[in-house]
Amino acid sequence: MTAEEEKALQAMACRVRMGVLTATHGAKAGHPGGSLSAADVFTYLYFKELNIDPADPQKPDRDRFVLSKGHTAPGLYSALAYRGFFPVDDLPTLRHIDSYLQGHPNMNTVPGVDMSTGSLGQGISCACGMALGLKKRGSAARVYTLLGDGEMQEGQVWEALMFAAHYKLDNLCVLVDHNGLQIDGPNEKVMGLGSIPDKLRAFGLDVFQISGHDFQSMEGAFEVARQTKGKPCAVVLETTKGKGVSYMEGQVGWHGKAPNDEEYARGMAELSAQLAELEAV
Repeated sequence: MTAEEEKALQAMACRVRMGVLTATHGAKAGHPGGSLSAADVFTYLYFKELNIDPADPQKPDRDRFVLSKGHTAPGLYSALAYRGFFPVDDLPTLRHIDSYLQGHPNMNTVPGVDMSTGSLGQGISCACGMALGLKKRGSAARVYTLLGDGEMQEGQVWEALMFAAHYKLDNLCVLVDHNGLQIDGPNEKVMGLGSIPDKLRAFGLDVFQISGHDFQSMEGAFEVARQTKGKPCAVVLETTKGKGVSYMEGQVGWHGKAPNDEEYARGMAELSAQLAELEAV
């Protein structure tokens, strides 16, 4: 990845974060914290990694993405909008009664959404089914799924991981947004997770642990994941909840709370300044 490509991705991630604030402010509800921590991986996936076409969202040979932590739909919607699946101007309609952008992803109403999600632990199971189906069809398409670290406390996640290893789903890439916080507090206080990478390895996955805010690291991990045969891969992304907005960073209270007018203006000003710096010649 060239320095110019990296800078372009950083600028797009800034826009995706601005879309998260715009959507949650417009909804007066939603989940900005985890959307912001995952904004960089959303950006990398939709602007570099995934084989997709906004003009043909259902093309058979596309890569699939399943947002297992479906409550962070604002981040996914923002990336989809900036990628051209639907108008960016629709983001403020999030969660409105007459909007197609509801609080959790709906594959029946949102272009580019491959699976309706929201019940934690279930998205990865759907991703495993997709990956097995694609292998049986002889398709070269890959499946990516993003989980929250709090979601890793769900038993169904580990059943799905056993399934993925048993069926040698080397077309599956499991992503974990490890920001250390969930709705009730720090993961280790709510339900200690121990070493997520060690657990994933014990379940038969090839595992990478990288910064979830570093595009060079993502490029290296995804490149190796694509070349790995005979087993699924997992990428544990070390992130900061609320990343990019100073007053949200590392604050569990922003897991599921929308910014008010003053907070929205402050956050957008910060992100606008970051974007201007990245776009400066």
